[in-house]
Amino acid sequence: MRSKDRRPSARRACWPRAAASLVVFRADSLLLVERGRGALKGRWSLPGGHIEPGERAGSAALRETLEETGVTAKLVDLVDVHEVLRNDRAGRLTAHYLIAVFCAHWQAGEPAAGGDAAQARFVPLGGLNRYPLTEGLVALIARAQAIVRGERA
Repeated sequence: MRSKDRRPSARRACWPRAAASLVVFRADSLLLVERGRGALKGRWSLPGGHIEPGERAGSAALRETLEETGVTAKLVDLVDVHEVLRNDRAGRLTAHYLIAVFCAHWQAGEPAAGGDAAQARFVPLGGLNRYPLTEGLVALIARAQAIVRGERA
């Protein structure tokens, strides 16, 4: 077997990918985006995306939030590292992301969908059950709330 035949495909070799997202609070509301494409199309989630080479994760979360929503925020702290694994029907890996999830306070801007977001809006925390959310999001939001309230253990 030639050496090039033993190498993993370029697509498989680049997993996992680093990403960052941001839980942005404004009073009793949370900034959410509806994914406009890909496997999560139609699901509501946090603004976020890939970390660029040389970019710090917190900076990426702020940049992606601005690009996807037009909102600027003040970073508070890291909430968690969320892992997302996706497989096709045959069980082959199609996506593997390590997402650094941060929390922040809104500073300026009204949500307007940009990037791969179909919609962007502030949602009352009590109304999250009306939205089809991405997996694990409710627990991340609860952790972020505890951090911004100073209740982190």
